[in-house]
Amino acid sequence: MLHINMFSSADKVKGQGVGSAYIELLQLLKTYHKDSIDLSINRFSKSAISHYHTIDLHFYISTFFRKRFGRRIGYVHFLPSTLKGSIHLPKLIEEVFYKYVISFYKRMDHLVVVNPIFIDELKKYGIAENDITYIPNFVAEKDFFVYSSERKKQAKEKLGIKPDRFVVFGAGQVQERKGVYDFVKLAEEMPDVQFIWAGGFSFGKITDGYEKFKKIMDHPPENLLFTGILNRSEMRDYYNLADVFLLPSYEELFPMCILESLACHTPVVLRDLPLYEPVLKGYYHPAADKTAMKETIDRLKQDEDFYQSVKKKAVEGNAAYSEKRLARIWLEFYSQQDQLQ
Repeated sequence: MLHINMFSSADKVKGQGVGSAYIELLQLLKTYHKDSIDLSINRFSKSAISHYHTIDLHFYISTFFRKRFGRRIGYVHFLPSTLKGSIHLPKLIEEVFYKYVISFYKRMDHLVVVNPIFIDELKKYGIAENDITYIPNFVAEKDFFVYSSERKKQAKEKLGIKPDRFVVFGAGQVQERKGVYDFVKLAEEMPDVQFIWAGGFSFGKITDGYEKFKKIMDHPPENLLFTGILNRSEMRDYYNLADVFLLPSYEELFPMCILESLACHTPVVLRDLPLYEPVLKGYYHPAADKTAMKETIDRLKQDEDFYQSVKKKAVEGNAAYSEKRLARIWLEFYSQQDQLQ
């Protein structure tokens, strides 16, 4: 039996994808591999493999005790390039923090990335490609699934949305990097469409663009609802009542919200970014900018054949990232790492 210790504080901050990915992996291992993996969490006892999900300082210190904590696996959920659009720090503190992030990754024996496009960026920091493995995110079938027509109707009624109102849903932390400002402008330009954004300021006032977005959230357009940070069970309602999921982000790794919307068979529209192609090509409709997003939403509203074609992509995407397939991949990965002890 494999003994794996998870080091993580990801579930302490609500509304961020790192926490969702961590919870999903724990749930996956307990569901599919309880007889082959002995799992512990944040215990500083002897283990064969230590899997680091977050970069807390006391976790960093533990990496110097190789004999006690075994092979060190690091989960790369962010890089300096993705943090730059997420949090705003004084220049000196920012530089020190970014160096710390890379130093943490270099303390690992092996890294797991959720998007292969970031392997080259890690190589620029001197990390060998052989020490990096790509394993995508996933979501559990029991947590995110398709509602019946009646249940979708009830979800809309609960929010006071008319049954025939076209709904565009977006999710993520409210920050510059997520393209929230474009989402707001689209709502202003399309008053006949209901826009909903789920998420808030997970990093508080150091969130990039905090003051600007705080004013917008306090006085949004009439057809735009900011829900704040929601529990994952509540998020399922929104994916299902939505006609389309729109994520206008400028920079991502592999957002959990995309997988969650695919699991609910909700058509997905994303900003046309190269980083999505290795992991999501063929499962979403790309839009180059705000104008293209508006045109796509209009077409989805009016062209049923087009709508069904984008929905079909979502169904196919969900099948590609099934939890059963990922359960097998994770067991094989941990087994290989154990043999390198």
